[in-house]
Formats: sequence, C-alpha cells, structure tokens
Amino acid sequence: MNFSNLISMSQSPGGGSSLAGMIPFVLIIFIIYFMMIRPQSKKAKQHSQMLAELKKGDKIVTIGGIFGVVLEVREKTFLVKVSNNTDMEFLKSSIAEKFSDVKEIENK
Repeated sequence: MNFSNLISMSQSPGGGSSLAGMIPFVLIIFIIYFMMIRPQSKKAKQHSQMLAELKKGDKIVTIGGIFGVVLEVREKTFLVKVSNNTDMEFLKSSIAEKFSDVKEIENK
C-alpha cells in the first residue's frame, strides 16, 4: 500500500463530500446566532441608549427594585432622589429601566 492510497482511504468514507458533513454545524451556529446572540446584543444596545438619554427629572427603577427620580447626571453615576430626605448615587449600569408612572410598572 502506498502513501496516496492511505490518503484517499483517510478521507470521507463512501465518497461523500466533507462539505456535506459540515452543513449541520453551520446550521447550528446560524440558529444560535439568530436565536440567542443577536437578540441579546440588540437588548444591550437599547439599554445603553436608554442610559445615554436619561436626564434630570426622569423616573427610574434600579436593578435592585428601588424607585427614584434622577436629580443629576454625572460621568459614571446618577444622583437619584429616593424619598423626601434621601438622595442616593447609583452607577449607570445599575439602572434597569425608565418609566413614566408607577402605575405603568404595576400593570406589567
């Protein structure tokens, strides 16, 4: 048996194309991208856009569930009024969403 016979025997048995064997893997990667990665990156983009558009007077809720009103927008944080005598500073990344009224959150 010579070297060329070994190479031809090591390739796909039955004479099938190696491209045909890769099609399921390509389909799985395609499905994962459009079902998981793309929606997640789209949601992250919307969240960062919402954070960039927040301004003084906007009502927000933090990821910890604290409701408040933005008093001041800083470089990396927001100063938020939580109650009459309580102002808290939150990282921009800890803001979950903006809302217009508390009733809007209760209806979700």
